[in-house]
Amino acid sequence: MSSPGYRPTPAAASQLNLRGAVDLSTLRRPASPPASPPAAPPGGTAAAPPATDDAGTAPLRVDANESNFQDLVQLSAQIPVLFLLWSRYAPESPAVLDAVERVVLTYGGRLVLAAADVDAFPQLAQAFQVDAVPTAVAVIKGQPVPLFQGPADDAQIGSLVEELLKVAAANGVTGTIGDGGPAQDAGPAPLPPLHQAAIDAIEAGDYAAAAAAYKQALLDQPADADAKAGLAQVELMARLESLSARAAESLRELAATEPDNLEAQLGVADLDVSGGHIEDAFNRIISFIGRNFGPERDTARIRLLELFEVVGSSDERVAKARHGLARVLF
Repeated sequence: MSSPGYRPTPAAASQLNLRGAVDLSTLRRPASPPASPPAAPPGGTAAAPPATDDAGTAPLRVDANESNFQDLVQLSAQIPVLFLLWSRYAPESPAVLDAVERVVLTYGGRLVLAAADVDAFPQLAQAFQVDAVPTAVAVIKGQPVPLFQGPADDAQIGSLVEELLKVAAANGVTGTIGDGGPAQDAGPAPLPPLHQAAIDAIEAGDYAAAAAAYKQALLDQPADADAKAGLAQVELMARLESLSARAAESLRELAATEPDNLEAQLGVADLDVSGGHIEDAFNRIISFIGRNFGPERDTARIRLLELFEVVGSSDERVAKARHGLARVLF
């Protein structure tokens, strides 16, 4: 597997709720243990299984394998599980694994690190659709949240973990693992009623109701940045909900052959954002805007601004794309 440069994905909130982005149920627990255990991770000795360590307490770092994968996914309903997929053949792996472990340990049991050796268990990489290591993917309530690929330092990882914990809290995943072992519920962070209604609707798969709740929140408080971002994310999910893999492939083919087809270009941009290809999505729409004028140009501009909300205004890729948009508009 190749090892790209650092590629954070602050659009974690949108990824979390994209149902079917990665089917974690495809990796089933084998009937018998693997013939030989995986080698110890490059950062040190092998961790204990997910249940408890030798002292009877739940570890904050475990080795992910085919046998305990589903247990870890189930644990994510109580506490975020951060999977770090590594390989001894990727030079950055040891440093990144050590850095992630250091960061996880500073959070006092609010999340767990699962180190996944893709050489010993390639099925783990397949489950997350990972083609490069090291890669960090968190799981919350069984849903994957891509974090980053390639090298990353403690500060970068810590920033992403902070955002991850906010996403977890918004979805009621606020458990902790303490000295007693199992995750203990710290109680969900309170949300404004309309925001909670939107979250409940998302969990029920009712994106129209979620959008309505966010729109009402914006009518009540036009400066509600969280509602604005939530609305953009829900509308993206709604657009992608009924798009099958075959339809997505056809859409990409149409966009390639018809670069000025507005719906095709916007549809592929949605797919790219959902898959973490943020810059590709932004550049696609900016190029369209640069080639076209009239109502279609404005429609594309509005969609681009909505995708900025999905990714997050503080993301450096959004700042770069804003400059690109300004160049083609003015």
